[in-house]
Amino acid sequence: MLAWLRDLTAREKQTMLACWGGWTLDGFDSQLYSYVAPTLIPLWAMSPGKAGTIVTVTLLTSSFGGWTAGALADRFGRVRILQFAVLWYSAFTFLCGFAQNFEQLFVLRALHGFGFGGEWAAGAVLMGEVIRDKYRGRGVGFVQTGAAIGPGAAALVYAGLYALLPEAVAWRALFFVGILPALFVFWIRRHVDESAAFRDQSTPRTAAGATQIFSAFRGPYLWTTVKVSLMVTGAQGGVWAVQFWMPTYLRTVRHLSASHAGLYVAVQMVGALIGFLLGAYLSDAIGRKWTFMISAVATAIMVLVYMFVPVGDVGLLFLGIPLSTATLMKFSPMGPFMTELYPTAVRGTGQGFCYNAGRAIGSFFPTMIGFATQIMALGTAIAIFSTAASLLMIVMLLLLPETRGRSIASLESVPEAALAAVKR
Repeated sequence: MLAWLRDLTAREKQTMLACWGGWTLDGFDSQLYSYVAPTLIPLWAMSPGKAGTIVTVTLLTSSFGGWTAGALADRFGRVRILQFAVLWYSAFTFLCGFAQNFEQLFVLRALHGFGFGGEWAAGAVLMGEVIRDKYRGRGVGFVQTGAAIGPGAAALVYAGLYALLPEAVAWRALFFVGILPALFVFWIRRHVDESAAFRDQSTPRTAAGATQIFSAFRGPYLWTTVKVSLMVTGAQGGVWAVQFWMPTYLRTVRHLSASHAGLYVAVQMVGALIGFLLGAYLSDAIGRKWTFMISAVATAIMVLVYMFVPVGDVGLLFLGIPLSTATLMKFSPMGPFMTELYPTAVRGTGQGFCYNAGRAIGSFFPTMIGFATQIMALGTAIAIFSTAASLLMIVMLLLLPETRGRSIASLESVPEAALAAVKR
């Protein structure tokens, strides 16, 4: 599955490493709140629904951050915007450690979201343009493994800090560690060049104003943008329904300690790593759409098994591996799939909007689950909303084309009115 790595050029490898690092550190920072939420709910007397609104506002602002970053990347370059996004989310994660109440954390996490969304938008486009057509699915998918390693590392740091420090102090220390990704920007500046597709595009780059922001809604792209955004909504909503509430579920329903809950989540990240690698391989082997479909169906099945099949703590520990494999393998084809739907001039805007619009709408799932716990068990609420998200994803996939093997150079010469119908 990894032999293709030897065939990559030095430039492709350096770009992969830069984007992988950005994904890893983004995943680390973005997951921290889910680990401190069980501490802050009783500490600040928050209801589960109120705690969920912090996730929702973070994902909402990340949608605007990603959309804006995509448009800026079309104007100023992918690498420059990638660096800025990493610095932004690192700084605001660090500042979260100083929050004194719900309102302050709400604002700081909202600001964090702008960089959180922007990093994916710039990095996914950069990867899609630098990695050659033959390996695009595997390359972008391999980089996506950072989204497993980052949260996994966060889980281990969470378990360690909560074991060493009083809980009322440990959550602040966890946010302070989030400043570390900022150091990675110095490496990106030295080793990563702008993509040739961006540098050499024949279409003049317009100012990054309203025209560029809304370019993905022009006639030939409109319905593609709508359908992809809804497909991503299903993917994102299902993942956040499970991932955000998992530490709380393990501590309040399964009655695990903070350290044990962190260990369980870390083990689940092993499954996520497998899922990202498997999704990357399958997206080139059987196509983007079939990989999405398998993941959506498997997610619905595994969430029901995890929440309702009676197993002991050891069984639950190991069930977390296939659960995360199924849930997260759908994200490996996401970048290449969207890269192959838009030409260079609007690619950043299109990908930035679709991925982050899906993230924004999907962000309401954690909040809805929080409020639903007033009338049902947490496990039941997670299962219901996660299954609904998978069904939405499946319906939208039936309306979208397969893009495996499509050359991005071909998108520059195809008449705009026919772009939405191009298939290979």
